[in-house]
Amino acid sequence: MEQFVTGFWGFYFGTTGLMLAGSVFAFIRSLHKVGFNAATSALVSAFFVLAFLGGLPFEDAGKLARFLAHVACGVSTLLAYLLFSMLGLFRQTKIRRKAEAALAVLAAAVLAAGWLLPPLQALALAMAQSWLLGVVALALSVRSALRGDRLAPVTMLGLFFMLVALAGLSWIALDRAHVPWPVHVASAMAGTVYMITMALVLWSRYAYLIELYQVMEYGPSYDPVTRMRSLAGTGQMVGAAFRRYRDEPVPLGVIVVSLANLYVLEKLYGLAAVNHALFVCAARLRRAVPAHVEIGRLADDSFLLLVHNCKDSGGLIQLARTVQARLSRSVVLNMRAEVGMPGKRQTRWAAEVGAGVLRASTVDARAATAVAMARGISRTAWSYPSRVGWLDEKSGDIVGMPVVESR
Repeated sequence: MEQFVTGFWGFYFGTTGLMLAGSVFAFIRSLHKVGFNAATSALVSAFFVLAFLGGLPFEDAGKLARFLAHVACGVSTLLAYLLFSMLGLFRQTKIRRKAEAALAVLAAAVLAAGWLLPPLQALALAMAQSWLLGVVALALSVRSALRGDRLAPVTMLGLFFMLVALAGLSWIALDRAHVPWPVHVASAMAGTVYMITMALVLWSRYAYLIELYQVMEYGPSYDPVTRMRSLAGTGQMVGAAFRRYRDEPVPLGVIVVSLANLYVLEKLYGLAAVNHALFVCAARLRRAVPAHVEIGRLADDSFLLLVHNCKDSGGLIQLARTVQARLSRSVVLNMRAEVGMPGKRQTRWAAEVGAGVLRASTVDARAATAVAMARGISRTAWSYPSRVGWLDEKSGDIVGMPVVESR
């Protein structure tokens, strides 16, 4: 049974490790506050659990209980501060300062009172403080949910399971020798659910900041449906790319991806279905292309990809094949347009994708001509079995690429 319990706690620490890795990724992407908050939550939570499971080198039970009281007081205060910040309670400086002062006074009072009590009673007092802060955070998340905060229900769920894990860890720390194994299992599962829900909340914050940075970068040229450059922004991107090309004539790869059946989709199911389809296709496109490839929306049914320093035409064609295959996968579209309402009417739809590929490698290459040519090739490619067309540089003919069987 000991191995069974160890497996559940191992799953908890594995989840914590994944959250820590995600926080490092967010920090690298310049989202320092999100990354720092996620890393702090993961590290202090893992240290709290490790200490309460008896993973610290203490021989004397009294010293261990005294130390755990300090850990419970400090970790609960820090996590409460992060939770209150996540719930948006610190938007006003005056409220934030009052909350900071209240948390500091409460922590100091609990620590001071603990030194006047025996070790186990000091630990019980610190755990009571942790429970109090957890209940307060849960009440505040309920209030936020009633006010319409979409993340508050997820936070409520996480806090509920946090309190369950806290109760189990309190039992383990206060009566370590007589705790039944189901308490360990329930505590580990509750702690894992808590970490997952907090990761979801932080991910929502991360996704929001990513979109905010895109809006700040593109400005009025940002397209909210595809979350990339709009037609105007794409025009600016192409102009800058070809100006750079004229200064340094290194071949520039141009790929246009066109969707053939958006018009039919709109006539059958309306504009909401088209927006859903574009949203999904754009998300797949962003995941399919390397980081150095610039992308933007082109007209109502096309996307443009620019590949700088494109000396290898084979890699350019392979990128077009990959994009065409990813975007052609079917997706279930919701047919309901009301915001926040799940679609009751659904249909499975697959985009009919054509990819037009060419390389701008001559000195007199013009931006408008190259993009128009690539878009024309993409539409011609709808009739090819592979759905990928290539402008042969030597003959000037449009060539359909052969079908490559996937292994």
